Order: sequence, then C-alpha cells, then structure tokens
Amino acid sequence: MTGEIILEYIDDLKKDINELLSIPSVSCEGKEIPEKALDFILGRAQDMGFAVKKIGNIAGHIEYGEGDEIAAILAHVDVVPAGEGWSVPPFALTEKDGRMYGRGIVDDKGPAMTALYCLKALKDKGIVPKRKIRLIFGAAEEIGMHDMEEYFKSEKMPDMAFTPDSDYGICIKEKGIMHLEVSAPSHDGTVLTEFHAGNAINAVPSKAYALVDCTESEDNRLRRFSDAKPGEYDFIFTQDGLHIDARGKAAHASTPEAGLNIATNLIKILAASFGEFALGSLCSFIDDAIGLELDGSSLGIACADEESGKLTVNVGRVDIDENICRVLLDVRYPVSADSGRILRKIRQRAAIDGLKTKLIGHELPLSMENDAPVIKILSDAYENVMGEKPKLYSTGGGTYARTLNNCGVAFGPVFPGDEAHIHDVDESISADNFIKHAMICMEAVSGFANL
Repeated sequence: MTGEIILEYIDDLKKDINELLSIPSVSCEGKEIPEKALDFILGRAQDMGFAVKKIGNIAGHIEYGEGDEIAAILAHVDVVPAGEGWSVPPFALTEKDGRMYGRGIVDDKGPAMTALYCLKALKDKGIVPKRKIRLIFGAAEEIGMHDMEEYFKSEKMPDMAFTPDSDYGICIKEKGIMHLEVSAPSHDGTVLTEFHAGNAINAVPSKAYALVDCTESEDNRLRRFSDAKPGEYDFIFTQDGLHIDARGKAAHASTPEAGLNIATNLIKILAASFGEFALGSLCSFIDDAIGLELDGSSLGIACADEESGKLTVNVGRVDIDENICRVLLDVRYPVSADSGRILRKIRQRAAIDGLKTKLIGHELPLSMENDAPVIKILSDAYENVMGEKPKLYSTGGGTYARTLNNCGVAFGPVFPGDEAHIHDVDESISADNFIKHAMICMEAVSGFANL
C-alpha cells in the first residue's frame, strides 16, 4: 500500500506543521493578506527541491511531474481568528490525550503541509508522475477565496483536483454562498448605544457586547429575561449605561445549528425588554426578519432540495455605534435554488426597515458528476486505507473546489464522529485520524501520479 510511505515522514511533518501553525495568519476583513504563512510553505517546498511559483502576495504553487495533464491539490494557509477560551495555545501544535490541537491543524494548515510531504515522498523515492501534480496554496480562503480568483487569472485550470478542507468521504456538491452587508445610514435607536458581535462572517458569533441606556429597574427586568434564555450574560450598571457581555457557542456558518448565535439571542432579549423601535431599525430587521431562525423563513427565502439540503442563514457579525450600523449575513443556498430570487427577497425585506443591502461576496454552487475520473481516484485512495468505499455527500461548506469549474471536489481530512471544532476554540483532530488522513492523501497523490 503506497499510503504507508508517508509514515516515514510523520515526525518531520509535525515539526513543519508546528512552525506553520505558529504563524498567526488570520484573515480578517480590512486587514492585510497573511503573506508570511504562504512564504513559509513555499519556502519549505523550495528547500525540498520543488519548482515554486508565487502569484502576488496571495497564492502560489509547487509542481512535480511530466505530461500535459495537471492534477492539483488546493489548500489554504490563512485561518479565522482564534477567539478566547482555548485550553491550549492556539498558535502552536499541542498533542494531548490522543489529539492534535491548534488553529489551522484541520482548517487547513495541517492538510496543506501533509500534501507537501506526500509529494516529497514521491520525489524522494524517485517516482516521476505521468502527469503534472500541482499543490496550490492560497492565503485568503477565509475571506471569500479571491486568492484563487487571482491565481486562475494567470494559471491554467487543472484537469482534476481535490481540496483537503472538508469531511470524508467525497463531497460532490457544495451549496452556493452569498455574503451580504445590510446597513443603515446611522444608528437610530433610543435605548441601545452600542452593539458588537462576531469576528468573521462565516462563523457563528460566540461573544457579544451591548451598551444600553436604561434605568436600574429595566436592568433588573433584563436580568430576569436572560435567566430563562440560552447563553451566559453579565450585567454591569455604570454611569455610562448598562454594559452587557454575552457568551454563546461558536460554529462554522455552514452548520449554524451546531453553535449558539449570541448576537441574535442577545438582540431577542433586548427587543423583548425594550421593543424593536428602541433598538433601532437594524436591530428591528435582525429580530423580526431573522430572529433565531436558521432557514430564512421570515426573510421569505427558505428552500431545500434533495441533493444538498436546506438553505441556512447566519448572522456572522453585528456592528452598531456612532460610526457604523451594519450586520453581515452568510447565506448558503441549495444547488438548485435561484440565487437571484434570494437576493431580491432579502433586499426587499431590508428596504421595509429603510436599510440597504450590499452583496459583498458570492460563490456559485458546485455539482460534480458521480462518475468523474477524479472520483474514482479518490474513492480508491480511501478504500485502500480504510477498507471500504467512501460515501458521496453534499455540504453547506465552501471550499476551493467551487473555484474549479466542476473538475474538483473536497476530500477529507475530518472523519465522521471526530469533533474538529473548526472555526471554534480548541480546533483539533484525533492523532490516529491524522495518520489515516496522511495515508489517504499519499494514496491520492499516487493515484494522481498514475501509479
């Protein structure tokens, strides 16, 4: 079994993963691209003797093999913010209790470095692939994947590809993703002074802060309301007003049901106490048109299909103060849905409250045929290690696969039942499953090499 080749490299692989994790390459709106992590992995590839090409400060690739065809593995080296509450240092590789921890160990630095070592293993054995194998790395996946948009402006689209940035088995369908900003010209609330929640549009907010101008009796009423609601709430009554710190549970926006959105829950408590008008038009929209729903029913956009499941809506970030008044929404829609209709419905509903809607990102759905050649290669790779064929499935997650014009899919590294906490604190993977993934990746690279 060719997958066992990678076992010779596990110690060195872990050392390089630790170095890559130690680079806090966080992608955030309005910040510079985290180029240092990209330079590190391309530099390691160059040290290994691979041909390397960098595209601006945002992407790059290494290449090995011969022939006209290109088989590619796409991975990203940027990460979402660490957040608070880790039991281990987030920007380091920590091994304890049979698990490997660190921001990016699963999404997606660990798999990126693993792919590099799989290609190194082929090279060290003197095996020259019969088609070119490219490892394509990006540094802006978490903020809309414009890194791949930029990359493919100058580089050829591969003939087949996968991205190790999801779950096992093989993801052949990905929902469409729309990122929207709904905003008011200014904050018009009479009671709410400030409200801030969330760090990333594609994550369920786990922390929220509000400053409310209210009396002590209103403060006591809020406390009573919060006691019966999900989440944790701290109230501090000061001369500036009532400070509220709230905590929920983070999750990836593709599975909002796995988290507790503290932004929408806190707004629900405030609206119940003061009324929507006192909170302002933006909070009124959030509470009335979205509330605690995850399926877009009150927005008039709820839909589903058998292939890819239900539409989901995530309130990813809320910013309200004297300078800004906006909410960022992550909408993931089924592959058969009409994205134009969804956008129109949201705009129409926001306009009722005098709000403007701006489309800030749109990733079209992915739909791969079951019998595509890459599916057979990846299926064989999985079966060679696991002893069974992988399931074909769909996801609400957004990966680089959707940038590939239906010539690639998402494949691993998370196994069913292994709680990876992607986009949450204590991101981790079972150490045994890490080894299994490395072996499957080695088999896939060998399949790409046409061995």
